[in-house]
Amino acid sequence: MMKRLSRISAIFSLLLAALSVQTCGIYTFSGTSVQPDVKTITIDYVQYKALRVNPNLAGNLTDALKEKYRRMTKLEQVEMDGDMEVACEITGYDTRAMAVTADEVAAKNRLTVTVKCTFTNRKHPDDDFSKSFSAYADYDSMNSLDAVEGTLCEDIVEQLVEDILNATVANW
Repeated sequence: MMKRLSRISAIFSLLLAALSVQTCGIYTFSGTSVQPDVKTITIDYVQYKALRVNPNLAGNLTDALKEKYRRMTKLEQVEMDGDMEVACEITGYDTRAMAVTADEVAAKNRLTVTVKCTFTNRKHPDDDFSKSFSAYADYDSMNSLDAVEGTLCEDIVEQLVEDILNATVANW
């Protein structure tokens, strides 16, 4: 009899928890929290303003942002005037020596990309912000940047997209 009551109590608790999560309307199991009245998002093409040029980076970052929002939210992507808008520009694309050997030669270099992101929430203007995000990847100095740039940029774009998504719709 006690086992049966315990089992019924556990089932009731799970149902109550599931019902409360669903009825709040802003939490999803993907980790994003978008207010129920927000239905659309505009993701502007990323502008490239850094001094050092990478011709593919802006397009790759734009595509990655659109794909991440498509997978992680239920927001409909529209060309203009979305309930939310994400506008980014690449403001930095730099390499620096990170680890120096005893012979004062760089053993590791670091590629850092900085993106300024302006987020607008037309339904909830208190959520608006403009801030910079940076991500980096290290590489062995025995390799030229040209040889590893594609792989490094993939990793960096992934980090930046995650950070931007978290700041805009995950509230982290």
